[in-house]
Amino acid sequence: MKNKFLFSVFVYFFITVFVFLGIWQVYRLNWKLDLISQIENSLKNPPIELSQTDKKNFLRIKTSGIIDFSKQIYLYNLNEEGKPGFDVINPIEINNENFLINRGWIPFEKKNLPEINLFNEKNFKGTLRIQNKSSSFKPLNDIKNNYWFTLDRDDIFSYTGKNFSNYLIYLDENYNFPKSKKISANISNNHKKYAITWFSMAISILLIYLYFRKKNY
Repeated sequence: MKNKFLFSVFVYFFITVFVFLGIWQVYRLNWKLDLISQIENSLKNPPIELSQTDKKNFLRIKTSGIIDFSKQIYLYNLNEEGKPGFDVINPIEINNENFLINRGWIPFEKKNLPEINLFNEKNFKGTLRIQNKSSSFKPLNDIKNNYWFTLDRDDIFSYTGKNFSNYLIYLDENYNFPKSKKISANISNNHKKYAITWFSMAISILLIYLYFRKKNY
C-alpha cells in the first residue's frame, strides 16, 4: 500500500512539473509574439536622427560620424546562402560616443582590399541592435591576425583601446561589398511546439497511470 502511495506521489509530481513547464512555454510564446510585433512595427518606421531619440533595440536610425578603418574587425560569419566569410566591423564615433558598426559581409578573399572601404560616413542609415553576450562555445579571437569569432568586449578594448555602446549599428545601405545584413523580425519562436510537447507528456503520463491504476485496483 505504501509503495502504491509513493508511486502515485511520484507520478503526480512529474505531471505537475510538465504542466508547469507547458504553462511557462505559453507565457514565453506570448512574450515572443509581442516582441516580434514590436520589432516589425519598429522596422516599418522611417529612420530617426540618432542624436534626437533614445536608443532602443531594432530602432532604425540615420546619422553621421567618424569611422576608424585602422581598427577594422573581421568577424567570421556566414552570409544568407550559408557561405563563410567575414562581417566587416568598424569603430565609429557619433556625437562623442563610440559605436561599432557592422557594414556587412564579404568573402574571405576580399579581406583588407581597399574597395570594401568605400563608405560615406557623413550620411548613412542603419538599425540598432543590442549586443548579445559572447558565446563561450566559440573559438578564441585571433586578434594578432584580425580573425574574430565573437565581439568580446575585453578583446575589443584590447584591440582598440576604447569602450563602446552596448548597441551595434547594422548598416542599411546598398553596397556590393560589404553586403549589408538584412535585419528582420524572423527570430526563433518554438515555444508553441514546446508547450504542446510538455502538455502532451503530462496527459500521456496521467492516462497511463489511470489505466494501470484501474487495472490493478
